[in-house]
Amino acid sequence: MSNMKRENQSTVSEFILLGLPIRPEQRGLFFALFLGIYLTTVLGNLLIILLIRLDSRLHTPMYFFLSHLALSDVCLSSVTVPKILTNMHSDDKSIPYAACISQTYFLIWFGCFDDFLLAVMAYDRYVAICQPLHYNTIMRQELCVLLGAGCWLFSCLHSLLHTLLLARLSFCADNTIDHFFCDLPTLMKISCSDVSINELVIFTEGGVIILSPFIGVVGSYIRIWTTVLKEPSAKKFFKVLSTCGSHLLVVALFYGTLTEVYLFSSSREENITGSVMYMVVTPLLNPFIYSLRNRDMKRALETLVNRAKFLMSKDSR
Repeated sequence: MSNMKRENQSTVSEFILLGLPIRPEQRGLFFALFLGIYLTTVLGNLLIILLIRLDSRLHTPMYFFLSHLALSDVCLSSVTVPKILTNMHSDDKSIPYAACISQTYFLIWFGCFDDFLLAVMAYDRYVAICQPLHYNTIMRQELCVLLGAGCWLFSCLHSLLHTLLLARLSFCADNTIDHFFCDLPTLMKISCSDVSINELVIFTEGGVIILSPFIGVVGSYIRIWTTVLKEPSAKKFFKVLSTCGSHLLVVALFYGTLTEVYLFSSSREENITGSVMYMVVTPLLNPFIYSLRNRDMKRALETLVNRAKFLMSKDSR
């Protein structure tokens, strides 16, 4: 029986991505839309990294972690959007096996990194509000570097574990992926192998990895609001809102879209819409969320523009 099963299986060299449910006459419009979103995402996040790097006033723990979030958003968007654009421009929907597995690896890596980093940023806000006198002592540079490196390392190991378990699976002749990217649950569905170990690891290890940072975020904000409500005042309330508002909005976008994709989507359209929000729209919104309401970022941008104008006028003389 096992020999017959092996004979019915074929070595898959590539997968077929069905992509977004777009009509042929709408391809040009959506191609321009996604290209615009991608370029804005990359340029916006790279601008944030540049401003934080060049302006000494932004050399603080909050902006250190923000630069890592911006880098992760660039990488997350770059893993999926270029392939979406390629599929819109061409009738060839195939993706090589190695490229598909690699895409899954990087998607899990950067998604998990965002999860960890949002918890670290919540802890930073907790220390800033609840222990302001000890903030510089606690959030010293060595700790920030250690926390940032830990986020990258643990998310990499988490992604590597699930990718190695995925790579051991066999795939049948049906190599069609009903999505616009190589999604881990979708790949497990079309596999001919026993995926019980994969499911067990996702439920146990994956559940801990996702829930632990979320609990850390919730715990940090419970402590923050408990501290504020001990001596409530409008001044304290607006200070917390200005300090934590951007982070709270990003947290809501991240966990909201993630929950929609993997828990509440009941149809292909809902799943794809949630995935587009999570992987395409959210990385686009993060630069605007953190920069438009942030005086320090505006000042840094003004300084950069004035410096560029000065250099241009100097060269023109």
